[in-house]
Amino acid sequence: MQPFQQNQDSWNTGRAYQAWVNRFGSPSEAAKKLKEEPIKRIGKVIEYMGDVNGKKIANLLGSNGNKAIALALLGANVTVVDFSSENKKYAMELADESGVQIQYILSDVLKLPIDLLTNDFDIVYMEHGILHYFQELRQLFRVVQALLRKGGLLVLQDFHPVTTKLITSKGTTANIRKHKVTGDYFDTTLEEKEVAFSKFLTEVSNDVQKVLLRNWTLGEIITSIASEGLYISTLEELPNQSSVVFDKGIPKTFIIIAEKI
Repeated sequence: MQPFQQNQDSWNTGRAYQAWVNRFGSPSEAAKKLKEEPIKRIGKVIEYMGDVNGKKIANLLGSNGNKAIALALLGANVTVVDFSSENKKYAMELADESGVQIQYILSDVLKLPIDLLTNDFDIVYMEHGILHYFQELRQLFRVVQALLRKGGLLVLQDFHPVTTKLITSKGTTANIRKHKVTGDYFDTTLEEKEVAFSKFLTEVSNDVQKVLLRNWTLGEIITSIASEGLYISTLEELPNQSSVVFDKGIPKTFIIIAEKI
């Protein structure tokens, strides 16, 4: 089985919807919280997006729709692209309960219908655990370039390669949390891991779905973006943003802002 097909199949096992219910509550319960503080759900990248009211935004691999619907609550016209029907089911129910509309395209990002590549999106937004699903980044950013209008922005926040490629962490409290450099930063092999939503499932299963991931270096990411006619204006590296900081001094995520020129 090809890696992409394995990943798509793992996200379509009929269990992701229940995982999101376990994580966020039912769509009606989640909508109540989302409507209270939509900006909080989006996080720091909203500072780079500015006022999104009226903006056309593509949320690639938008998963369960929480971020997309938060943007819609702020007035954006949002299109989600994702390959999981389970994600789409939760997202559309969440949008309905939130009183907003989003467009949700069930598709491989790299095989988007030609009529969607319209060069008129103000923002293409990707966040947390997106890039490692792709084995070739330039093709992804070629799609981003085809979606954006001239002057439109790529807004990307993802996990920092220092944490995904180099460091192994053990322990659950700040006092006993230990970090070791065990990885190879330049390793290009695919890594098999449990599908992301599995940690939110409460039932025990012997059939845990696996995905194949390619962790990229920061240099590979930046070069791939710049190679597709996107001008990088910002690279911000961020520490752990949780209330209990286990990893002081270690970059956990990064934000890249790039403009279509």
